[in-house]
Amino acid sequence: MTLFDRYIKGVRFLLPTPFTIAIALTLFTMVFAFCWPWENTTQNIDGYGRKLSLILEYWNDGLWNINGLAFAIQMMLMLLLGHILALSPVVEKIILRLLPICSSNAKGAAFVTIFTLMVSWFNWGLGLVFGAIFCKKLLEYAHDQKIPINVGLIGAAGYCGLMIWHGGISGSSLIKIAEPGHLASLTSSNLQEQVPNLIDFKSTVFSSMNLSVTLLLLFALPLTAYFLGKKVKTKIPDNYIKSPQQINATNLIGAEKLDHSILAGKIIGSAIICFCVFLALQHPNTLSFQFITPNFLNLSLLGLALLSHGSFMNFLAASQKAIGGTVGILLQFPLYFGIMGIFQSTGIIQDLSHYFQSISTELTYPIYTFLSAGLVNFFVPSGGGQWYVQGPLVIQSALEMGIPLNKSIMALAYGDQLTNMMQPFWALPLLGITGLKAKDILPFTLVLMMVGMVIFLGGLILF
Repeated sequence: MTLFDRYIKGVRFLLPTPFTIAIALTLFTMVFAFCWPWENTTQNIDGYGRKLSLILEYWNDGLWNINGLAFAIQMMLMLLLGHILALSPVVEKIILRLLPICSSNAKGAAFVTIFTLMVSWFNWGLGLVFGAIFCKKLLEYAHDQKIPINVGLIGAAGYCGLMIWHGGISGSSLIKIAEPGHLASLTSSNLQEQVPNLIDFKSTVFSSMNLSVTLLLLFALPLTAYFLGKKVKTKIPDNYIKSPQQINATNLIGAEKLDHSILAGKIIGSAIICFCVFLALQHPNTLSFQFITPNFLNLSLLGLALLSHGSFMNFLAASQKAIGGTVGILLQFPLYFGIMGIFQSTGIIQDLSHYFQSISTELTYPIYTFLSAGLVNFFVPSGGGQWYVQGPLVIQSALEMGIPLNKSIMALAYGDQLTNMMQPFWALPLLGITGLKAKDILPFTLVLMMVGMVIFLGGLILF
């Protein structure tokens, strides 16, 4: 058994499904809170029964927190609409035009990597499916053209977008802190006056640190994939089933013509995009990118998806294929909100914050945040869920230590996206589309992860 076979077996043995992990974390949090001394709470604790009752009350309040539920819907739509857009004929045509430049294993790995990274920086759901479809199309193309490739390396290239997404414009934490009042909703009452109303993209996504890190990733990861492609063993891939072509409806009558009208879909999609441009231009802080919020991004994706699919029926058919990917968010996010409710209301957040402050300096705190976020990502594989679990601790510690909030939150985002290369949960769509196995891609994603770690740590130290 190889090292990577042992790693896969270890992951399967130690990590159940993310939903099971969320249930286990909820139970662990309840026991942890029951044993923890509540020194930073105003509640009158009279007996163990009262303490358990309060824990369940805090959990229930967090579970159905209206801000959290709104966030879950926003993230579901972001994934769904990005996935729908990736399934459109427009994206398929773009991929088909790119295939001829992938004339060797090394070139294929490099080009799949760079295009997947760029698309994922725009939208993680789009990038996730785009990378998978690009990978599958390249496997088909390599078989037809008799080009020897390494399918594991190409699969890893199609998955690597998950190492850049949280620093992009659909990053869960970054897009939420751009909403007025969101930071205050995660902050204890005694610190709410210190927290800014929002942190715009100029300070996060388009900051000098993140732009430098992003450009380095766009250069170093494709280059790494290219050199790996030169060294690894290759062979002509097996025959892959071709993707089914879109079927044009015939014999339509009455309102059915509107459902299938290419013109109607394109008009509505174009109108939505024009409205988004209007919203961006009329915003008082356009140059600070404060117009970019989850709602703005989802509206833009809706317009692009309608425009690229053409008809409403094509859009709905793609949505039926994509909807399954949102189930994890729907079922798991409320459980993470419940965990946050317990941590906040019992005072555990304050206690943990003081501990991290005691062992950190202004230089080491972002690094500790980065490393801890990478570890937490194994147990909370959703960036949005992780933000609700770990975000309050990061916010409070940064405020009390006088460390810039934007840098601390970027450190969390970097740690979360880095260990996606070791956590195979988000690789499931790619594996399902391509027919590859996790053990095929992990040897290569781990190499890309090590390159990314050097870049992320360098950015946090230098800036």
